[in-house]
Amino acid sequence: MAENDAFLDDAEDDYKTIEFIKNYLPQELKGKFTDEQLYYFIDVIAEYYSESGCLDAEPDKEGYVEIDENKVAEYVASHAKKDGIGEFDIEELYFVIDGEMEYGNTVGEE
Repeated sequence: MAENDAFLDDAEDDYKTIEFIKNYLPQELKGKFTDEQLYYFIDVIAEYYSESGCLDAEPDKEGYVEIDENKVAEYVASHAKKDGIGEFDIEELYFVIDGEMEYGNTVGEE
């Protein structure tokens, strides 16, 4: 039962993340990405965090870990192309990644 609750919590958090990102995107990018693509992006972003070791990095004095958003965008673009999701501009993906990070910051403040 607890496993099912965790799954529902993860699904709810993913939904909130997607909604936050859609509102966070600049006007010219609103509607550019489907919800399915955004769900894919947040999964690949989480994969990047896990594989890059940045989750294990020591935070700075303010409690932050340095993450190179351009590297994350390149990783997402590369995987999206390889997985047949599509070809995406790294500059546009940067806003998705930044939105995902900002959502994480707002959740951390609660």
